[in-house]
Amino acid sequence: MPTTHALHCRTKIVATLGPSSTDYETIRDLALAGADVFRFNFSHGTHDDHAARHAIVRRVEAELGEPIGILADMQGPKLRVGKFAAGKVLLEKGAPFRLDLSDAPGDETRVQLPHPEIIAVAKPGSRLLMDDGKLAVVVEHVGADWLDTRVDVGGVLSNNKGVNVPDVTLPIPALTEKDRRDLAFALGLGVDYVALSFVQRPEDVSEARALIGERANLLVKLEKPQAMDNLEAILALTDAVMVARGDLGVELPPENVPLAQKRIIRQARKLGKPVVVATQMLESMISAPTPTRAEASDVATAVFDGADAVMLSAESAAGQYPREAVQIMNRIIWRTEQDPEWQSMMAVARLAPEDYVADAIASAAQQVADTLKAAAIVAYTHRGATAFRIARERPLCPVIGVTPTHEAARRMALVWGVRAFVGESTKPVTSVEEMVETAQAVVAKARIGGTGNSIVIAAGVPFGVAGSTNLLRVAKIP
Repeated sequence: MPTTHALHCRTKIVATLGPSSTDYETIRDLALAGADVFRFNFSHGTHDDHAARHAIVRRVEAELGEPIGILADMQGPKLRVGKFAAGKVLLEKGAPFRLDLSDAPGDETRVQLPHPEIIAVAKPGSRLLMDDGKLAVVVEHVGADWLDTRVDVGGVLSNNKGVNVPDVTLPIPALTEKDRRDLAFALGLGVDYVALSFVQRPEDVSEARALIGERANLLVKLEKPQAMDNLEAILALTDAVMVARGDLGVELPPENVPLAQKRIIRQARKLGKPVVVATQMLESMISAPTPTRAEASDVATAVFDGADAVMLSAESAAGQYPREAVQIMNRIIWRTEQDPEWQSMMAVARLAPEDYVADAIASAAQQVADTLKAAAIVAYTHRGATAFRIARERPLCPVIGVTPTHEAARRMALVWGVRAFVGESTKPVTSVEEMVETAQAVVAKARIGGTGNSIVIAAGVPFGVAGSTNLLRVAKIP
């Protein structure tokens, strides 16, 4: 069984970089083990740290000769309680507890809540969760600068623990001043995707889009119930989406999280937008060399659901076994994708094409490739859109994205089933004959298929014009 992407799984792997994976050797090993995209978590580390990792990733990319995507994950607004005089307190179930704006050290009766926005929108009956949902209080009375609550779920609460407010939409922008500085820095580096945290409304996405423009693709992290209420409108504005099950699992009842995951994947696939499933996928591998059976099943379930990518967080960023985590995730994906039932489910879940030429071509490419048992579909794509649409059809054969730019190639690293090629072998074509010859050369370079195998080619005429996909051609590998 392969332990790397030598045979290229269709479902991609996103690996977070951090203290355990910050040197050249480890990052190279992660790429060889199957990581397609590296996540830079701007909640941690300095700009110098991220710049150094960026340089290493690009060096590894050049050495391996395959595009590697970089995802810059913005921290977003962090809601936290203040500090306690003793560092922590024990909150008893049923006890009164005040949250206020005073910066005086807290005790068993009160603590600072340095977020007037929460006080402004909270109502009697609103539920506040603290420390990743381990504790809960219910608002009984609201003042100008305080909330009187009663402890519903007690326990130990310590300094600066996080606060979640699942019941209301908070008047807080998804991009803080820190995020804006981090975003400018990340775009200056040349990252391929920017992840937007704490999204609640479509307006949050529009604000980020205005700042990013076309310098990077925008990925929205869905981690708030309010985002689920606005799912279709949010997905219409973004380039990709992440099922961020950490905060989503805090604010939604646990039994609702799997249903939310399936709904997000289904809607994202309908729109042809990459979807990443994240958080606690191989959590035990932070400190253990192998995952639990339940974790292996969790990864396989995301593959069966049709996710474009699965993500490692602390497992690769701060764990003891970053290489092994990527290797095992790759093995789980590979084994799942070899299962005949998985192939049948991909066919059953295939979506009807939308009413425009490029989507009809993408749907036809999949049908022709499956009928002919083609070795590959070759998509000529200026910015990646054609490859994205063909990947939406979940064909059984690989999709080869031929693009003139490194930027487009790297963005395709997140997309299900797509391998991107850019360089001398993908020089601009000016005729159908050159198109076929270049496609044959790229397939040979990718070491896919053999003499006499069919390849299906999707392109646009006139050549080299973005958004003009209107041509489908079948050729043979010489």
